Amino acid sequence: MVLYQIYPRSFADADGDGTGDLQGVIDRAGHLERLGVDGVWLSPIMRSPGVDHGYDVSDPRDVDPLFGDVGTLRRLVERLHASGMVLIMDLVPNHTSIEHAWFAAALAAGPGSPERARYIFRDGRGADGSAPPTNWPSVFGGPAWTRVTEPDGSAGQWYLHLFAPEQPDLNWSNGEVADDLERTLRFWLDLGVDGFRIDVAHGLAKPETLEDLPEGVEIAQLVVDERDARWDRPGVHDVHRRIRRVVDEYPGAATFGEVWVGPVERFARYVRPDELHFAFHFALTGAPFEAAAIRDAVESTLEASRIADSTPTWALSNHDVVREVTRYGNGAIGTARARAMLLVELALPGIAFVYNGAELGLPSDFRVPRDRLTDPTWERTGHAELGRDHCRVPLPWAGSAPPYGFTTAEDTWLPQPRGWGRLTAREQSVDPDSTLSLYREAIRIRHSWPGTTVPAVTWLDTFDGCLLFCREDGGVLCMINTSRHAVPVPDGDVVLASGPLDGTRLPPDTAVWLQ
Repeated sequence: MVLYQIYPRSFADADGDGTGDLQGVIDRAGHLERLGVDGVWLSPIMRSPGVDHGYDVSDPRDVDPLFGDVGTLRRLVERLHASGMVLIMDLVPNHTSIEHAWFAAALAAGPGSPERARYIFRDGRGADGSAPPTNWPSVFGGPAWTRVTEPDGSAGQWYLHLFAPEQPDLNWSNGEVADDLERTLRFWLDLGVDGFRIDVAHGLAKPETLEDLPEGVEIAQLVVDERDARWDRPGVHDVHRRIRRVVDEYPGAATFGEVWVGPVERFARYVRPDELHFAFHFALTGAPFEAAAIRDAVESTLEASRIADSTPTWALSNHDVVREVTRYGNGAIGTARARAMLLVELALPGIAFVYNGAELGLPSDFRVPRDRLTDPTWERTGHAELGRDHCRVPLPWAGSAPPYGFTTAEDTWLPQPRGWGRLTAREQSVDPDSTLSLYREAIRIRHSWPGTTVPAVTWLDTFDGCLLFCREDGGVLCMINTSRHAVPVPDGDVVLASGPLDGTRLPPDTAVWLQ
């Protein structure tokens, strides 16, 4: 299975306001059909003030007017289903928006109230309570605690937010929180969606006693340090079991967890038979373009899947990381390496994810003007970190200049760079050597293989700086050359190559499929 992640703000705009929307996805569904993907993972479209672009949810059972309405989403589900594709929605159970009705009630009710018990409120430290309850930091920079003003006007308690202050963390030891999530799950499943990608799936449970983090912990990261009490708590598995019980009432529905847990034994716990169906293992996403690192990433992902007898997932990029073209070196080298890594990803068993724009070979754009940056990380770090806007620039569809057919407006919500005319979908559709054509052909061939789920590959001896492997359930022989020299191609018929071969030799930064 190949799933395509759509960042809805940046995919296609149908109403001319410069921001992508659900009707834009419907209008461009033909692109997905021609690409050959099996479904869509749709980043957040629930009602939200948009401080973190939808990951601050004010109403989890409504569509934000920026993207359309519930009826538009229903039409999108019907359109995808008619083409044999599924729709996976983003679910954000770790926190709400400060504009959620619950949080307004918590502020109005005061300390010790049932309303505050839905969140994580604590008294501050010091005689006057003016110091945060712990030294916990926010992932977006700054402290993870914000002090509130009580109904009587006095300085009051502090609330926890592992992300932005506008995203207060929910208290998952409170039964009302779980009950409300069940209502949310059923609302969207009844509408026809096929499952959920669960945001921060390893961070939902918090320790009963909130204590300072020890010195030396990588405190501002999502990735788990075993000494970091914010993540991967035992209670998180009870949450996923409860979610699973609801989702299992809907045949065919599935959950995908965002799980930033490094040790494979701990990662594997999330995909036990009564928890998540699938989980993102980010080893390949973060691996540099080096043979040894790529192999280690593949092996760790497969090992986690074998421990839990689950299906592995693979992704080279998403809405939070530097796009692969840029990450592997930018320019012609970065593009060649990204194309090669596509063949590695699609040759592996399991579920492959493609982030919108990767099929066009888009780079990350770090030239977004500073006054146009929207990611909360930019402000929260005092302009020390640019944030993630670089990988969220709207897609170019056609034409030689912005907005490249993305919108009828003069400008897009994030500005598009000049020079993307050669990367538009229309331009690449008629070029058999384009990155878009490579994606289409690779996905088509992948779908012809007999199976894609057995979590194992066979590694074969090859040259230094190269990898050579085949799946144990069919498929092809895949070889990638990360060295600086061309090497002989093994015997076999060439099925597909990421770039031109040098006769019978595989050039650097190139991969090939052999039968």
